Amino acid sequence: MYDLQDFLEPVNMYALNEDEGYNDGQLARYMTIHQTTVPDIEAADIVLLGVAERRGQDIMAVASGAPDIIRKHLYQLHYWHHDVHIADLGNVKPGASVTDSYAAVKTVLAELLRMGKTVILLGGSHDLTLAQYMAYKELGKVVEATCIDARIDLRSESPVRAENFLMEMLTAEPNLVKHYNHIAFQSYFVHPRMLETMDKLRFDCYRVGVVKDKIEEMEPVIRNTDLLSFDISAIKHSDAPANQDCPNGLTGEEACVLSRYAGLSSALSSLGIYGYQPEKDVNEQTAMQVSQMIWYFVDGKSRSKQEARLNEPAHFNEFHTVFAEVDTTFLQSKKTGRWWMQLPGKKMIPCSYADYLLASRNEIPERWLRAQERD
Repeated sequence: MYDLQDFLEPVNMYALNEDEGYNDGQLARYMTIHQTTVPDIEAADIVLLGVAERRGQDIMAVASGAPDIIRKHLYQLHYWHHDVHIADLGNVKPGASVTDSYAAVKTVLAELLRMGKTVILLGGSHDLTLAQYMAYKELGKVVEATCIDARIDLRSESPVRAENFLMEMLTAEPNLVKHYNHIAFQSYFVHPRMLETMDKLRFDCYRVGVVKDKIEEMEPVIRNTDLLSFDISAIKHSDAPANQDCPNGLTGEEACVLSRYAGLSSALSSLGIYGYQPEKDVNEQTAMQVSQMIWYFVDGKSRSKQEARLNEPAHFNEFHTVFAEVDTTFLQSKKTGRWWMQLPGKKMIPCSYADYLLASRNEIPERWLRAQERD
């Protein structure tokens, strides 16, 4: 393993639990935690990484204790998933500048991805998504990226990094983003022309009302995602008091459902949860919310271990249907109930039961059309 000791700060367990320790059912008792030297994480399925950098949101901001406050609540949750091993490498040391912090995150994350680990970044400001992406770029890996955010941070006119980072991520050359999804945007925060631009690029954007109405339709979207970035601004203020930008948005339960979908994905290798500002929180309720999202991610990861591969036909129900003179095949997993549909080139893509019902009524599923346009 690449020597990451110089990039990381250990976890102060005694400060987190106030010297009270943990009982034998709590997560902290089953995790591999960096307390003095970087531990061996060969057996880890999921690696936690704190990143307190938030100068991309406010140039005068100092690194917060956000990752540790989230840890405090996460460590207390109970461990149900004994088939999932979790390691915590502590926090990435903030650099002299935001750019230095990006470089440190890129270096550490790239090494963990090279080891085949699934990484959860407990972040500062949302622009750290760019550093998250840089790790894949470092490895030359083409990715599908998804952001869950009330806003679309594509404002090229804004000097604030956290409001414009998507411009560089989606347009800088060489570009390794083969597809981009945006989940739970709130229309009054987004200029209509921005959505028109996203549509012309064949990127998929889902308004928060659509997500709340049919949240199960987001599972196939997330299933193909390599890089997922979740800004807590997507969660309404009453469920995440640290989000003081908007009273509307996803509920805490819906955020946990989306996190579970992320854990279910065999493609996903990094999840960044950004935007938590402890000084704006009430009774650390937002930190508890984030910790429970991580618990549900682990739950999804455990469930994903039971999924069969598509080349194991005995584990799938197969359905043949014709719509618009297209003969296609749908597969349904006997283990998880998830669906896939076949494109004309024989490629199988994630879909939902609703897509199958549309096809069986001789209607073309929009998901099928969008995939065809991109291919």
